[in-house]
Amino acid sequence: MFNKSKPFDNGPSSGLGIPPAPEPTPAATPSPAAAPRAPEPSRPAASRSSSLSTLSAGVKYEGNISGAGELQVDGSLKGDIRVVRVTIGEGGSVEGTVHADILEVRGRVSGAIVAKQVKLFATARIEGDITQEQLSIEQGAWFQGRCTQAKRDTPGANMLDAPTPVEKPAAANAKTDKVEAKPAA
Repeated sequence: MFNKSKPFDNGPSSGLGIPPAPEPTPAATPSPAAAPRAPEPSRPAASRSSSLSTLSAGVKYEGNISGAGELQVDGSLKGDIRVVRVTIGEGGSVEGTVHADILEVRGRVSGAIVAKQVKLFATARIEGDITQEQLSIEQGAWFQGRCTQAKRDTPGANMLDAPTPVEKPAAANAKTDKVEAKPAA
């Protein structure tokens, strides 16, 4: 009724499906002229990818994202982000507050940004206030909002713990002249 295949069948006496032992290879004798090889450098991209989460292009996500890892946004997100590193791709968009240590924007952000390092690439479009320690804006990037440099003098301060900037009402920003009204006699 069912047909089972045995990929490592070594004959009639070996029905366990155990692969044959590899044949030993002769050890290469190092030549005296060959210099000892230096160990390969560690690959930071490999360690980064283990904690990288991605919202792929075409994905629409609604909700908040937080954690200790990294986030790549190529889709659309309606909600707040609070992670260590955020990269928003050219097709990516975020509608909400972004808190990160490192933020790279190639797409759109509509909301407040709080980060240690912010880099706006030429294709970036930002509508909101930015609070940062370091800011880099490439020619061609579009930014509408206020930019505030965060204080660096507090050792061990984490930008992820910083409060979200609160937008002031329009009346507070308007310059008013003091006028006294007297009742008519």
